[in-house]
Amino acid sequence: MTLTQLSAFVLVARLGSVKAAASALGVSEPAVSQALASLRKYLDDPLLTRSGGGMAMTPGGSRLLTIAAQMVSLGAEAESAVRSAQGAAEQLRLVAPSTIVEFVAGPLADAFTARSAGSIEVSAGVSATAEMAVLVSQRLADVALGPYLGADRSLGLVSEPIFRCRLVVLAAPDARLRGAPPQWPWLVEPGATDPGSDVSRLLRALGVPESRLSVFPNQTAAWEAAGRGGGVAPGIAHLAVHRLRRRELQVVDVPGTPMELCWHATTPPVDRRSVAAASMRHFLGTPEAMKLLRSPGAGVPPSRFRPPVYVTIWS
Repeated sequence: MTLTQLSAFVLVARLGSVKAAASALGVSEPAVSQALASLRKYLDDPLLTRSGGGMAMTPGGSRLLTIAAQMVSLGAEAESAVRSAQGAAEQLRLVAPSTIVEFVAGPLADAFTARSAGSIEVSAGVSATAEMAVLVSQRLADVALGPYLGADRSLGLVSEPIFRCRLVVLAAPDARLRGAPPQWPWLVEPGATDPGSDVSRLLRALGVPESRLSVFPNQTAAWEAAGRGGGVAPGIAHLAVHRLRRRELQVVDVPGTPMELCWHATTPPVDRRSVAAASMRHFLGTPEAMKLLRSPGAGVPPSRFRPPVYVTIWS
C-alpha cells in the first residue's frame, strides 16, 4: 500500500470520478485507475463502486477514507519537514481560479516572497472549484484564493472573506449586439467551463447555450477579442479598469449584472496550518495585499498547476 494508491482513492472518493481525480493530480486517467486497482487488490475490497452519475463507497471504503486522508496529509507534512531540515525554502502552494492566477497571484506572490526574505517559495496555479477544497484539506495545496470553500464541514477548512468585487459583461464601445443575451457571441476564458465558477453561474442564469461560447486561452485574450468587436466577454470589473479607461471596452447592461462577488482565503484550521500558510493568511489582511488585490497586474497567462507534492508522489 503506497501514498500513490491512497492519494488516488481519496481524490476519487472526494471528487466523485476518476476523471476529476486525474485532472487534480495532473496525471492520466489510466494512472489513477491502476493505482486504485492496486489498492483494491491489496485490501481485497472494491472500496468504490459506480452509482448513478458518480461513485459510492463500500463500508470498507467509508472507513478507509478518513484514515487515508490523514496518511496523505502526513505524507505532505513529512516532505515539508525533510525540506526544512535540509535548509530549503518552505514551499507555499496557492490555488485559485484562472483569472486570479492570471492577474493577481503573481504580484501577491512577489510581495509575499519579498516580505519573507526568500525563506518561503510560492507557487501558484489554476484549479477547478470542486478540486480546491480537496487539495487544501489534503495539504496538497496550502491556500486557496477565490470562492467560498467551507460548505463541506467534514473537510474542516477555514474559508474567510477577504475582498469584494463585481462581475460584469464587457464589449467594444461600438459593438452592435442583436437579440437577447443568449443569442450574443460570448468570449470566455477557460474558467468559464468550470460549473462551479461565477461566470458559469451567470451564463446558466442567462440561458446562454454552449454553442454561443468561444473559449480563449486566458482572460486577456478574451477581452482583446471583445475589443475587436467579436462579442461580449464577462470579467471582474476592477481587473479591466485600464481597458475601460482607454475606452477599449465598455460595460454592457445585462440582467443579473453587476454580480456582487467575494473572494475568500481558504486554509486548514489554525492547528493544522503550515507556517507558510499562516504567514500568507496574515499577509492577505494587510494594506499592501489589499492594494495588490485592487490593482490588477498586466495579465500573465497561467499554466496548469501541479502541486510539487504530486510530482514527488507520482514520479
